Amino acid sequence: MDVEYDVIVLGTGLKECILSGLLSVDRLKVVSFSISLSLSLIVLGTGLKECILSGLLSVDRLKVLHMDRNDYYGGDSTSLNLNQLWKRFKGEGTPPAQIGASRDYNVDMVPKFMMANGTLVRVLIHTGVTKYLSFKAVDGSYVFNKGKIHKVPSTDMEALKSPLMGLFEKRRAGKFFLFVQDYKENDPSTHKGYDLNKMTTKELISKYGLDDNTIDFIGHAVALHKEDNYLTEPAIDTLYAESVGRFQGGSPYIYPLYGLGELPQGFARLSAVYGGTYMLNKPECKIEFNDEGKVCGVTSEGETAKCKKVVCDPSYIPDKVRKVGKVFRAIAIMSHPIPNTADSHSVQIIIPQKQLGRKSDMQITLGLLVISIIVTKECSLVHARYVFCCSYSHNVASKGKFIAFVSAQAESENPAAELKPGIDLLGPVDELFIDTYDRFEPTNDPSSDNCFISTSYDATTHFESTVMDVLSIYTKITGKTVDLSVDLSAASAAEDDL
Repeated sequence: MDVEYDVIVLGTGLKECILSGLLSVDRLKVVSFSISLSLSLIVLGTGLKECILSGLLSVDRLKVLHMDRNDYYGGDSTSLNLNQLWKRFKGEGTPPAQIGASRDYNVDMVPKFMMANGTLVRVLIHTGVTKYLSFKAVDGSYVFNKGKIHKVPSTDMEALKSPLMGLFEKRRAGKFFLFVQDYKENDPSTHKGYDLNKMTTKELISKYGLDDNTIDFIGHAVALHKEDNYLTEPAIDTLYAESVGRFQGGSPYIYPLYGLGELPQGFARLSAVYGGTYMLNKPECKIEFNDEGKVCGVTSEGETAKCKKVVCDPSYIPDKVRKVGKVFRAIAIMSHPIPNTADSHSVQIIIPQKQLGRKSDMQITLGLLVISIIVTKECSLVHARYVFCCSYSHNVASKGKFIAFVSAQAESENPAAELKPGIDLLGPVDELFIDTYDRFEPTNDPSSDNCFISTSYDATTHFESTVMDVLSIYTKITGKTVDLSVDLSAASAAEDDL
């Protein structure tokens, strides 16, 4: 049956929003328009992908209803306070008092940095969501090489000073970095006669005579490739070089204050401004199909909201997705920065697979230690490992506490053993949390059933694949592309605390 509401609130002024909030707290069913009218689409789940789509589609003046089975925003990409984190992974008891107050923590469940010149930043500027968020530049990017942690050279001068290379190799690498920094796709005078759309990365690197060790850290620590097959692909990818120097700091990354959970909420605000309606804590959302196999509505608690299309994450429609991998995640809270990173409060460390005798790399991120391992069916591929860290300076932990994320694609059934090289770089850990979840991708044809399903989040430490999935779904729904030729100066990030 169609949904009936106790109150319909027309307008989003301060008075109307206060009344809507108060009436909702009183358990009255409140909506800003009659849900029994035919909606353009319903979005299920408030993960980052779903919230970006909800915002973009609402700006296009589509009638959007956004529902989530949880009582909080973010879905799999939410940020948890300490009590929520403890309950989720430990079950019973309370966190130790010495860790700090629960409200001080915003622990990311999908830990990633943002490329300063990346697609997500461009989407944030395009939609104006930057006005809801504040960012901080990440201190540095490091690589594990021959048993030590080294700063990843991001300029020709850093390359000349780096202990990663010998004297003559430094000169060759310096020339390579200068070429990458000066290269402009639309300016042939910067190409030096190379057609990077046809020339492979291996062919380009060979022009500069770089050795295998240098190629290893450039490919995995600088260009952030998870696999070595990038060497046989066109060398046109310049994302990292464009991102370095965008903001103050020694890396191409930025990070939102109060954690990544702020991103879905920012896009949710955008959707609400343009008439989108949000309903949290809606259990058992069942997608309904008509006799032709097309979406016709969503049922929850015995009530059905009619719609023409549905956008959702894989958990809402398990019979139209397939498992493609598995993620093991460990989250650790520390009382110190990662050793040998110049006391940085936010860093990424990449451990190339050749340094561990592995088929894939390891990632470490500093702040709250989160270790993510992807298990794929294609175990023969070469994947990177990363370490990611952020801290209290990003308003994600109590004063003096750090959170680090270690990510790796599993190559065995023993995640503890595979993660150990990354964890060993962290030093003493106050608390460690372990999680496991599966990764899925859609198997349906959305043009046939009007059901648009996002893929699960991967183990990369940036959002490029995340946003590309969003933009692909948006185009399938609307037939349009999002114009991301934006003025990047509209975004800013501080090096010091804001």
